[in-house]
Amino acid sequence: MVFGGDSMSSAAFRGIFTIPATPFTEDFEIDWEGERRVLDFCVDCGAHGIVWPVNASGFPVLTDEERLKGFEVVTEQVAGRAPVILGVQGTSGKHASKLAKRANEVGADGVIAMAPYVQEIEDEDTLIDYYQAIDREVDIPIFIQNHARGSVLTVDTMIRILNEVEHVEYVKEETFPVTHVITKLIERGGEKLKGVFGGAGGRYLLQEHPRGCAGQMPGCHITDVLVKFWNALDSGDRVEAKRLYGLIAPLFALETLKGSSYPEVLRRRGVIDNVYSRLTKTFPLMDEHDHLAIDDALRDLEPEFTWSGGPLKFGGPEGASGSGKQVSSQGSGGVDTFDRVG
Repeated sequence: MVFGGDSMSSAAFRGIFTIPATPFTEDFEIDWEGERRVLDFCVDCGAHGIVWPVNASGFPVLTDEERLKGFEVVTEQVAGRAPVILGVQGTSGKHASKLAKRANEVGADGVIAMAPYVQEIEDEDTLIDYYQAIDREVDIPIFIQNHARGSVLTVDTMIRILNEVEHVEYVKEETFPVTHVITKLIERGGEKLKGVFGGAGGRYLLQEHPRGCAGQMPGCHITDVLVKFWNALDSGDRVEAKRLYGLIAPLFALETLKGSSYPEVLRRRGVIDNVYSRLTKTFPLMDEHDHLAIDDALRDLEPEFTWSGGPLKFGGPEGASGSGKQVSSQGSGGVDTFDRVG
């Protein structure tokens, strides 16, 4: 199937829609060649879709110019091998609509947007206006991303947006209790709602899938294993799904503790070369124990990998262990990016 533009507008998105990380150079510029490698990795791992830039891509530290260039890089590199959903969340309807217009122009298969995330908005009419501003610039499906970073939306508000905004057809739900919210959305969404996706890296997928979720949008570091996990659930093989979940669980725990990161796994797997970030010295640092825990988790997961960039590179980046330096690889407040300190 060829993706791009309106080719997916009549088909339901389903499965693991992975979120590529955004690598940086030592000068804290986006490493666009590294980004292309990450995108190829995601596709080669069997991702059912690509979503960029959202929280696990570190979108808050990207400029609008970088996001717009990234739209072109992502659609060009994926080149129809999987549907591409571009993140157009903004501080206002005017801001988000500008991004949405360009996403539509470059051939995205859909767009995704949190509600305004700088100042929380509770007024429903203002939230409707925000999504309608995006809607006016696209002729492709829109995902609502309901996340604590933005203006948290109630089920009633999301159903109203779904009914009043033409191209809103999907929700990515990440507020607590996510499983209950997913059930309520599916029960009330009607034919207009084509699917609800989960988030939180996939931690709750074992509980979300039986409730009817359409997919999951996790970070990309173990896309191949998460695709296996999803396929087991979707085929009804819960024994295999629970086996895989047990192998993935240590990484889920490390991510929750903010002691692990998507980029550290990608570096170990040979996808990217470093873990530089624009978010320095502002969040928990990784120490030797964190690196050992990542290595231990990856040793157990390695037999499940379908993508290989050569032998795993165990241990932290050069100079991270035993030198007095520490490495931080995950942002605060749910922004999963990379960092090197020292």
